[in-house]
Amino acid sequence: MAKIAVVDDDAHIRELVQLYLRDEGFDIVEFANGEAAWQYMQASGFDMVIMDIMMPRMDGWELCRRIRASGDMPILMITAKGESEEKIKGFQLGTDDYMTKPFDPMELVVRVKALLKRYRITASHMITVGGVVLDRLGYQVIYKETEEAVTIPLKEFELMYKLASHPGQLFTRATLIEQIWGFEYEGDDRTVDVHIKRLRERFAAYEGKFKIVTLRGLGYRLEVYHD
Repeated sequence: MAKIAVVDDDAHIRELVQLYLRDEGFDIVEFANGEAAWQYMQASGFDMVIMDIMMPRMDGWELCRRIRASGDMPILMITAKGESEEKIKGFQLGTDDYMTKPFDPMELVVRVKALLKRYRITASHMITVGGVVLDRLGYQVIYKETEEAVTIPLKEFELMYKLASHPGQLFTRATLIEQIWGFEYEGDDRTVDVHIKRLRERFAAYEGKFKIVTLRGLGYRLEVYHD
């Protein structure tokens, strides 16, 4: 079962979260600040982190930034701050989901399971979305209905694979540039828009099953209607 780090300077919140998640069989490790969680991660690691934002010694913003720079795991922020600007900052730094205190513990459990499922999908080499199979080993798109396998431009494939690996998750242009084109890319980040447009045209016949949605001023996410 997954090991989940709960990082919050409020002991009552940590106790509440670990109580519900341990009932679901998860292994929980608790930390009162981001620095302690980061040190533990460097030595032992964990599979997911649930974190507060305002904490002593190292806040949630910095912990999120460090985790994203070092690897890929689900991050869920729980915070008293509910303003849109705070949520946007969290998503830009790489958080996968966001809950505002007070929260429903059972809703937290559902979101944790959904995030872990997304990341398990990412770990595999083949993803199925709305009747389309993305084969990362062969870099092919396979249409299940006809069993036709086609090769599409590499960056288009990588972009589609990234979005399909995390259905429902928001990706900013900057994040997609870094993860698909690399940190050294010096071109216009509008190239993401061009590739998204091509993908929409390529999979236009599947709009009833999945769709790449634009969140104006934020970025893109893949919405799946039928698997």
